[in-house]
Amino acid sequence: MIVSASYRTDIPAFYGRWFLNRLAAGYACVANPYGGRPARVDLTPAAVDGFVFWTRNLAPFGESLDAVDRLGLPFVVQYSLTGLPRALERSVTAPDAAIAAMGAVRRHRGVRAVVWRYDPIVITTLTPPDWHRATFARLAAALKGITDEVVVSFLQPYRKTMRNLDAAARARGFAWRDPEADEKRALLADLAATAAEHGMVLTLCTQPDLTGVPGTAPARCVDARRLADVAGRPLEARTRGNRPGCLCAESRDIGAYDSCPHGCAYCYAVADRDRAAARHRAHDPDGAFLFSPGAGATLG
Repeated sequence: MIVSASYRTDIPAFYGRWFLNRLAAGYACVANPYGGRPARVDLTPAAVDGFVFWTRNLAPFGESLDAVDRLGLPFVVQYSLTGLPRALERSVTAPDAAIAAMGAVRRHRGVRAVVWRYDPIVITTLTPPDWHRATFARLAAALKGITDEVVVSFLQPYRKTMRNLDAAARARGFAWRDPEADEKRALLADLAATAAEHGMVLTLCTQPDLTGVPGTAPARCVDARRLADVAGRPLEARTRGNRPGCLCAESRDIGAYDSCPHGCAYCYAVADRDRAAARHRAHDPDGAFLFSPGAGATLG
């Protein structure tokens, strides 16, 4: 079993002590985001094939990575770094700090252990397509030799995403738009060429309508092959995507929605930023759940 930690929230940035405690306990309890019964996820070395960590700030998580190493388990870090202005990303770590953290993973665990996510691509009056071309080129140059893959996707206009982005646009004086497919394809082709110049393949996260752009490939964000390369041994896992077009390997996610306090204006995992901040403040690092579903919940 591959464990994802977590595309629902930033566990490395905010919940490292909880993760360490759950490793020591050998399990984590996870609330069902769709209202069903919560689940217990086995975190013992016998049950776990490897971890995928998703983050914008790995610095607080070093002790946890060392603990995973001691258990003899491989991991891959999916590291989001976009360089977007504070109007869109109000509290993420600075690019130089993120690059340094990614470089440390590469030095100690190898180039296959870290993946750069330039994700999402948000087109606004602050960040038009040429802004992305220039910013991507600068970041790719800094990350040359640190990673061999960059995952990208365009903003998905979910209802909660649009609501939060509209509110940020009104408060901070910008406008945003969802470009037509031809404009997206032109930008992707340029980004893919830049990525290739710096030794990376550019992959697309679950956007099958944009496949076929030269130099791009579909992403496998939970990638059993990459984990196997890190581990130095075969790792079997079936493909079981989270939505149509997703090629991720089957995994169990131990995070919780509405619990990341980064405050990114476009976040799909946070419907209410005030609620996410309140949940973070109320978090119990000694609890079995990242965020408890409440009294009376029974495990499935």
